Amino acid sequence: MGAALLSELATEIVIPVCAVIGIVFSLVQWYLVSQVKLTPERNAPSSSPSNKKNGYGDYLIEEEEGLNDHNVVVKCAEIQSAISEGATSFLFTEYQYVGIFMVAFAILIFLFLGSVEGFSTKSQPCTYNQHKSCKPALATAVFSTVSFLLGGITSILSGYLGMKIATYANARTTLEARKGVGKAFITAFRSGAVMGFLLAANGLLVLYITINLFKLYYGDDWEGLFESITGYGLGGSSMALFGRVGGGIYTKAADVGADLVGKVERNIPEDDPRNPAVIADNVGDNVGDIAGMGSDLFGSYAESSCAALVVASISSFGVNHEFTAMLYPLLISSMGIIVCLITTLFATDFFEIKAVKEIEPALKKQLIISTVLMTVGIAIVSWIALPSSFTIFNFGVQKEVKNWQLFLCVGVGLWAGLIIGFITEYYTSNAYSPVQDVADSCRTGAATNVIFGLALGYKSVIIPIFAIAISIFVSFSFAAMYGIAMAALGMLSTIATGLAIDAYGPISDNAGGIAEMAGMSHRIRERTDALDAAGNTTAAIGKGFAIGSAALVSLALFGAFVSRAAISTVDVLTPKVFIGLIVGAMLPYWFSAMTMKSVGSAALKMVEEVRRQFNTIPGLMEGTAKPDYATCVKISTDASLKEMIPPGALVMLTPLIVGTLFGVETLSGVLAGSLVSGVQIAISASNTGGAWDNAKKYIEAGASEHARTLGPKGSEPHKAAVIGDTIGDPLKDTSGPSLNILIKLMAVESLVFAPFFATHGGLLFKIF
Repeated sequence: MGAALLSELATEIVIPVCAVIGIVFSLVQWYLVSQVKLTPERNAPSSSPSNKKNGYGDYLIEEEEGLNDHNVVVKCAEIQSAISEGATSFLFTEYQYVGIFMVAFAILIFLFLGSVEGFSTKSQPCTYNQHKSCKPALATAVFSTVSFLLGGITSILSGYLGMKIATYANARTTLEARKGVGKAFITAFRSGAVMGFLLAANGLLVLYITINLFKLYYGDDWEGLFESITGYGLGGSSMALFGRVGGGIYTKAADVGADLVGKVERNIPEDDPRNPAVIADNVGDNVGDIAGMGSDLFGSYAESSCAALVVASISSFGVNHEFTAMLYPLLISSMGIIVCLITTLFATDFFEIKAVKEIEPALKKQLIISTVLMTVGIAIVSWIALPSSFTIFNFGVQKEVKNWQLFLCVGVGLWAGLIIGFITEYYTSNAYSPVQDVADSCRTGAATNVIFGLALGYKSVIIPIFAIAISIFVSFSFAAMYGIAMAALGMLSTIATGLAIDAYGPISDNAGGIAEMAGMSHRIRERTDALDAAGNTTAAIGKGFAIGSAALVSLALFGAFVSRAAISTVDVLTPKVFIGLIVGAMLPYWFSAMTMKSVGSAALKMVEEVRRQFNTIPGLMEGTAKPDYATCVKISTDASLKEMIPPGALVMLTPLIVGTLFGVETLSGVLAGSLVSGVQIAISASNTGGAWDNAKKYIEAGASEHARTLGPKGSEPHKAAVIGDTIGDPLKDTSGPSLNILIKLMAVESLVFAPFFATHGGLLFKIF
């Protein structure tokens, strides 16, 4: 079999060192962003020759835009603090609700898993090897509960820190836009990188420390050790669900309310300070797109690591106690941090953006560079961390695998992620024909726009599904369920870059809003709009990654669940499984219905409030009176906190009810059904919404001859495009992205509770 080249000691050092490098790098980026001052500089020389760069002086633009206009800087700082306060107070309120849930669910985990052996403290025979004795089920209950809480706290922290840096950077991006588009781009991108690296490094470090601490108790019982680690993934994803759904309802209620009354009825620009919902809208970008997305991708990362570790612990790595090979998933993530660090420097330091048209290619280069470098990285890790051949647990038998086959499993996931990213971009960027066709359909009104947009979304599912299918087939053929878990980890290995690109979008969006509210010139607004349009596409790419990885993660967790629950085959022809399958396929629709309706009813309240203010506050339209922003922020906050509970309960309770009452076979059907239908709806919803949004931006920008025939703002085609964009908002930012959490969360929850379901599940079938 041969041993790994990398010693255990080296592994113990490499993983935490890489994590710390990631944290330090993010702090350096934070420091660089903080160098942009939000206080007016007193009598600064606005045209010092030292400002020359790229052969011409930046100071020309600075003078022209009135760089040291004190009022503008003060106004930007005021708006930024209003957005930051709104976002912080919402997240604190949300986390209080979520905290209560966490404690309640932790007690539930302890009671369910402890009752497997009747809370006995005696050792028991191991699940997969009856001749050996393992730690009692009570230990699994205690440690699973602890890792659940750790995962939840890390997830909350990831979202919160992301929101903090985003609200810190938005006004700074606006102010940098006065010096040119390149400066603004670097500020926004650096801020995104802070979030990406903090999240990737924190996730890795906490998981690594948890494994080492649990090892002190478990000793040689690796099967029990890594089974209790699965709680980490469950904690991460359950927090992400509430963050995504709550944040998504918040942001879209404000967005829809602001757009319908402001743009369509009152004909005022987006982010106009006269619009009462404008602060709530900008707060929403941070709590939904940033905090929600951060928690979501952290959840995927934690779960794919847990799925891989669980399968590895019952393969030759775990049986022979090969620590380096066992931590192969964590070594891949460590390499990912280093690769992303080099990739980020390409965007911020090696090349400078000088024109608007260079923004999108620069972001796409990030994906390509990180994927190419990571392929080399995976090859190195596979060579030094794995024995030349080993066995992987495959539903009861051990399958022999070579190290190059595992390299291909991770590689196929990584490249499938890139393909999904680029296909998403093709369908949602207004540089290509699909979105231009949708924009063109606005000539004949909103109805044709809606028809074209829906068709685009359904069509955009085809290639990503083939990419996911091929990666599943290749990785399963080579290394069974472990291969699929590693393919998911491959897709997420460049998570730091993916998140940087993703967080860049909402930051640019906010920067544009601040420029409008502070009354800056239209030239600055053009620059922030260009940053924002590129950000919209990259946000869609980020969602594509999240959905693709969710599909693979979910399948890997499903495999681990089936192994743990001792099901030899999942036979679709047995009625127990088939009823689960058909009900599981329905769940994503039920969940989407809940989230869409929540956005609709919250938006209704918002529209009424905005109309009331326009009708009753004298001088609001003339700009002489100030709107009451706080009431709109309160409407969004109350609605989202109230409405996030039913969809969350649906996802969290389904596996518990099905597993307890109908048993593991029906539950395996439910998991398979929800995975198969959830992925399709998630991809089509995200891409439809993204396409409608960018079709509207395409008409507004008027960059091509075709776009100018449809515009300008306020024309009939533009109004039709705004309606399409408004319908797409809850699709792309609430129900679409939340669905990938539904798929993963049900699978990881089933895995954590598998010992209980295998022992006590299926009560109804036992009675009859």
